[in-house]
Amino acid sequence: MANLRMRRLGMLMEPEPGNAMEVEGVLNPAGIRGPDGHYYLFPRMVAKGNYSRIGIARVRFDQAGDPVGVERLGVALEPQAAYELRPDGGGGCEDPRVTYCEALKCYLMTYTALSPSGPRIALAMSDDLFHWRRLGLVSFCPSEGVEFDGVDNKDASIFPVAIPDPEGKPAMAILHRPLFRGTRPEETVSASDAASRVLDLHRESIWISYCPLDDLGSEPYHLSRFTLHNRLAAPVAAWERLKIGGGTPPMMSRHGWLIIYHGVQDSGESTTGKPKLSYSAGVLILTRKHPRHVRYRSPEAVLRPELPEERMGIVANVVFPTAIDRRDDLGLPDRFDIYYGMADDRIGVARLDMPETLPQEGLIDPPALL
Repeated sequence: MANLRMRRLGMLMEPEPGNAMEVEGVLNPAGIRGPDGHYYLFPRMVAKGNYSRIGIARVRFDQAGDPVGVERLGVALEPQAAYELRPDGGGGCEDPRVTYCEALKCYLMTYTALSPSGPRIALAMSDDLFHWRRLGLVSFCPSEGVEFDGVDNKDASIFPVAIPDPEGKPAMAILHRPLFRGTRPEETVSASDAASRVLDLHRESIWISYCPLDDLGSEPYHLSRFTLHNRLAAPVAAWERLKIGGGTPPMMSRHGWLIIYHGVQDSGESTTGKPKLSYSAGVLILTRKHPRHVRYRSPEAVLRPELPEERMGIVANVVFPTAIDRRDDLGLPDRFDIYYGMADDRIGVARLDMPETLPQEGLIDPPALL
């Protein structure tokens, strides 16, 4: 696995002294190249009381092309819609991902709206990254007896190109991980034996869902309705056993669609008897034409919380990947910079150089899932 491990480049962003909008952390950014060629981050900025906005910042690079800092440019989204506000005065726009959707010729942002009913996936669109139009909450039709609507959901991301849906029609595809009751890591860790517990396969997996593009017409709000679904990946390895979830938006690599996803395990470091969770990152590669099929999945985490900034913060022991930059600007299409949250407090960046061939050993779901 040495050829698929990340190399840390350093901490890129931390709460700005005196900035009330970041007093409880700046973390989990979206990232995308803009029309001007610059790389922009959209960090979650957390004010007092866990009140979150989505900021916008331009990344600064040194002469070698390594990211070394940011220039803050303001706020992209802040809680305004009813589904982003709570009756107690709280609310939030959290943990965004941004993709340029070639079929629609615009940028699409998925983010977590902290609604009165709980966290839900919301969509917004933009032509320039600075002005965003809300499209509302995402909804899902049922699938094989699984009801997605009314369930907490977050960490969604969209493919940049049209993907064939299960019926072969071109569609906008979204990755998401519903948080059904009993499947949060705080709940799964309390099982009598987390290592041998029986997985609820349909309710503990990452899903890929589809919105057929030929059904959209001229109304962009139809983008929020997903009607077809495939279960993609369930937690299998020890480092992701308590929960598997989304990470960076899909980015094409030489081997297929690359996603850096997150997994949760019990760190085993508790001295009080109460479990301590650890969030790590792994590699998921989906086949190029039909990304509902997994080509490769790393058996070990490629990035674990090791630095003090990753082990101590608002939430200890967390590395949480959310943004990816393929370094075409340097003429290096096999180089990927990964931006990630550090202990729910700061933002770091690490680098993955894709090898010419994938390791022979890869993680697969149990036979019952194939």
